[in-house]
Amino acid sequence: MEQLEERIAHLTRTVEDLSDVVARQAGEIATLERRVRLLMERAAEAEAATGGTVPLADQRPPHW
Repeated sequence: MEQLEERIAHLTRTVEDLSDVVARQAGEIATLERRVRLLMERAAEAEAATGGTVPLADQRPPHW
């Protein structure tokens, strides 16, 4: 019986640790999603400002 209680205690601790990791990762993912959305908006604005042409930085050099 004592072994079972010990195993349950270890498993409970592991589940709590994993729950903390998942919660932290969920926050990080939300932050990254916001950043990607902002970057996509900036890229769309930049594309609209250039009239839909390919930005100079994304064009192939003439020797290709």
